[in-house]
Amino acid sequence: MTAVPDIEFRAVTKRYGAVTAVSGIDLAIPPSAFVALLGPSGCGKTTCLRMIGGFEQPSEGQVLIRGRDMAGTPPYRRPVNMVFQQYALFPHLDVEENISYGLRQARPRLSSREISQRAGEALSMVQLAGYGRRKIHELSGGQQQRVALARALVNKPAVLLLDEPLAALDKKLRTDMQIELQNLQREIGITFVLVTHDQEEALSMSDFVCVMNGGRVVQLGQPSEIYDEPADLFVADFVGKTNLLSGTVAGLSGDLVDVALADGTVIAARKRVPLSRGEAVSVSLRPESLSLSAPGGGSLKGIVRNRIFLGSTAEYAIEVQG
Repeated sequence: MTAVPDIEFRAVTKRYGAVTAVSGIDLAIPPSAFVALLGPSGCGKTTCLRMIGGFEQPSEGQVLIRGRDMAGTPPYRRPVNMVFQQYALFPHLDVEENISYGLRQARPRLSSREISQRAGEALSMVQLAGYGRRKIHELSGGQQQRVALARALVNKPAVLLLDEPLAALDKKLRTDMQIELQNLQREIGITFVLVTHDQEEALSMSDFVCVMNGGRVVQLGQPSEIYDEPADLFVADFVGKTNLLSGTVAGLSGDLVDVALADGTVIAARKRVPLSRGEAVSVSLRPESLSLSAPGGGSLKGIVRNRIFLGSTAEYAIEVQG
């Protein structure tokens, strides 16, 4: 028997006046998955997150959580919590009071002992045991982020929504928090939905990546599938770095296709979709799949125009003919 998705969009459209932010999306997120909604600004990813959380209602279609239609259900009645980019912590409350705030509003009421116990467990979960009486201004950015996570997890939601929560952190701390979030999700086993425009963040953290553009889902798949087998030109160009070359099909042999470029050079590439001889195509060449060598068969001739040192790697800008 197929498991009921934790989150499901059925033909969901969201309009703001004459502007369509999300257009006819169908999407199913399986239980206990870490899913990244990835796309450029204005693609509809944050609108989708807000519809899951109940902060926006669909203009058309249904949003279901664990098989239940959420139409008309306010945010506080949904089994979800959200971590915002700005954390939204209360500066006048200490760490434990911030974390336990939602528990104190819960009905039926919880005892003070249970509230304190659950807040302590949440602090331990995010590696902040012993920080309960600290003031928010006494914490670093990474520690504040952990407090926001603990507050979102303390009431044991079915789904955690993450609205670009790492955007304000420096690169090293952001990388550390990516690993911590991934480990935390695996430990507690609930569904995480992350909104991001950072391709590396989406690929490194998630079980599935949902690439969006123009209010639509362009491709949903595992990170390796999104990177190695992009569904279209947009995904190939948006996810990771690539070099796109235009040409025409000169020959076909099994899974390989010979592509004639504008300068007459013929290169072999893997075929992703059915093709016919003479058809116009684009070839995506990932930088890490290329190597520099003396001119020879099957190579592209070019002139090195720039070299950028990046520490462990170097990036070359090469001008090719055509």
